[in-house]
Amino acid sequence: MSRPEGRIAYDLQGSGPLVVLIPGMGDLRAGYRFLTPELVAAGYTVATADLRGHGESDTTFSSYGDPQTASDIEALIDELGGKAVIGGNSLAAGSAAIVAAEHPEKVSGLVLFGPFVRNPSASAFERWMFRTMMAPLWVASMWKAYMPTLYKGKRPADFAEYRAKVIASLRRPGYSKAFSLTTRQTTHDPAEAVLNQVTAPAIVIMGDSDPDFKDPAGEAKWIGSELHAQVVMVEEAGHYPQSQQPEITTSAVLGFLATVAPVA
Repeated sequence: MSRPEGRIAYDLQGSGPLVVLIPGMGDLRAGYRFLTPELVAAGYTVATADLRGHGESDTTFSSYGDPQTASDIEALIDELGGKAVIGGNSLAAGSAAIVAAEHPEKVSGLVLFGPFVRNPSASAFERWMFRTMMAPLWVASMWKAYMPTLYKGKRPADFAEYRAKVIASLRRPGYSKAFSLTTRQTTHDPAEAVLNQVTAPAIVIMGDSDPDFKDPAGEAKWIGSELHAQVVMVEEAGHYPQSQQPEITTSAVLGFLATVAPVA
């Protein structure tokens, strides 16, 4: 998909109501490798896209973050036509909320995995440490070491292979810099500012051991309250419940889709 500053890569499978799945920063659209075939089999059209500067998308973009990703999601929905259920992990959850708030006519529901819809509480030292870790020269090596901590709980059987794929992608020319810029430019303030404008039905799917939140259950409860959303806590899962506990997650997603975008 062509955008003003580059190209966004996506896959399209299936037929039926449209579901758009977007990964978080540092991840690939293959993060939905377990969920996508199940949704296709259930009768949905599923588009999975890489973030700008990630995977097979271009690194030519000058800005990254929640509003920028929201703009790409909206453009993808327009390209594919019709309304969509947007599934977003981490950063992309905040972006999904922005699209739903600004373009309610294009969104029939939100599925938010390990969602960042506001900035987490962190000390100045913690923020400085993260920025230092994510410097372009060593971000690939640091992310390789950091990824296992995000998969607290049960890991997918192919975790080692998938991590190698993510890191190989980061080590291509330009991609470490793009990822580093994403970590430095992203703030979730724009998402938090529009939460009260979201009218689309939503479901929050949070790993009970998600290390990105000091209190995952508390964060999920707060988001659920703000969005009047269903909340599903997934046991033995960290930041990626869709790949760590695919059976539980798929069941929750299909149950939600049956209410907001039923297959004819």
